[in-house]
Amino acid sequence: MCNDYRLMVDVASIVEDFADLKIKIRFGEGTPNIPAREDIKITDIAPIIRSIEGVRGEGDLVQRRWSWPGPNKRPVYNFRSEAREFTSNRCLIVADGFYEFTDPAEKGKKRKDKWLFTKRDEPIFCIAGIWRETNDVGEAFTMLTMEPGPDIGPYHDRQIVILERGVWIDWLDPSVPAQSLIRPLPAGTLNVEQVG
Repeated sequence: MCNDYRLMVDVASIVEDFADLKIKIRFGEGTPNIPAREDIKITDIAPIIRSIEGVRGEGDLVQRRWSWPGPNKRPVYNFRSEAREFTSNRCLIVADGFYEFTDPAEKGKKRKDKWLFTKRDEPIFCIAGIWRETNDVGEAFTMLTMEPGPDIGPYHDRQIVILERGVWIDWLDPSVPAQSLIRPLPAGTLNVEQVG
């Protein structure tokens, strides 16, 4: 499951991309400093765009921890989307790539093979997420998962929910049924390359 992703673009580029989709980005906590990062890992702080209750077409860009402690204190960084509606606390997790790992193809190699997935012809994409307030770590977010689409199926038996650009505004509106937005991307939507 996805436990490592990438974001190499700056805040201005994110705001511009959302403006093209008629989504206004607010900075309720001030404009965050978002350094370019090859690897955003579980428990790292990263940017998300949260829905604003009662306001369609706007989102609040904040930085929060990826994962909250589960009942057994293990981090909840992925969360199954099946048969759930997520009627509050939705967020968009901004990325420009994510990684999956497979058993090494080369005999005798100890480290897993690392694969980078990017969206064809799009500088950034958004992963469907939810956030919550916790006593242990404050507000934190997790990525939603689903059955794998054709581009990810050869590498993993689950995948994160990557939303098409046209439904980002709908994901930020909890009155829009979540299950109407969660679907695999068509074959060939994602580029994949072996890295590391």
